[in-house]
Amino acid sequence: MTKPLLELSHVAKSFTLHNQNGVILNVLEDVNLSVDSGECVLLDGPSGMGKSTLLKLIYANYRATLGNIFLKQQDQSRIDLTCASARELLELRKTTIGYVSQFLRVIPRVSALDIVAEPLIEDAKNDPELIRQAREQAAQWLTRLHIPQRLWELPPATFSGGEQQRINIARSMIKPRALLLLDEPTASLDPVNTQTVIEMIKESVAAGAAAIGIFHDQQVGDRVATRRINLSSFRKEA
Repeated sequence: MTKPLLELSHVAKSFTLHNQNGVILNVLEDVNLSVDSGECVLLDGPSGMGKSTLLKLIYANYRATLGNIFLKQQDQSRIDLTCASARELLELRKTTIGYVSQFLRVIPRVSALDIVAEPLIEDAKNDPELIRQAREQAAQWLTRLHIPQRLWELPPATFSGGEQQRINIARSMIKPRALLLLDEPTASLDPVNTQTVIEMIKESVAAGAAAIGIFHDQQVGDRVATRRINLSSFRKEA
């Protein structure tokens, strides 16, 4: 039987609030979830149910308190993200896991075009032709996301929130990855760019990527999701 791309087994997460006399906040308990290539799983439930926490556990920004998170690699072997080394996680983020958040980590003095192209430039190994192609692809993504050409060579620190979010989307999706984590990717976007991002997500899933997403707009979620998971059932009250 073929293993899923991603499998969470009995995953739990709690936080210790040291500024509140060590109170333990239990956010998720006994999460069991599998995601296959070609699926877009929508994380549902009220605010505070741990949706963003679950994405951060999969990306290993947070470490799980209990349980295992298995990711199938290109050679079909599985790695447990809950105990992967920093080097292994860095490599997985370069090759296998993409994370689209609401926020752009601005890189000083680097142009919007090169921020978007960077994931491809990293693979170019200083080959001038590959670098040229990477920047060309970045230009195509910026065009599709309606970033004016006059902004391409500027650092995006002074861009609007919606423009920065589109830069972030382009950077996170320009390089195909097997797993996409989507944390409200359309939260600051107008209807035209929201439609563009919907199309991009659907294209990635149709090409075989697995996606797990949080969407503030229910209509956007309805249009991209192939399955919904309500996290209320994985929330343990303190």
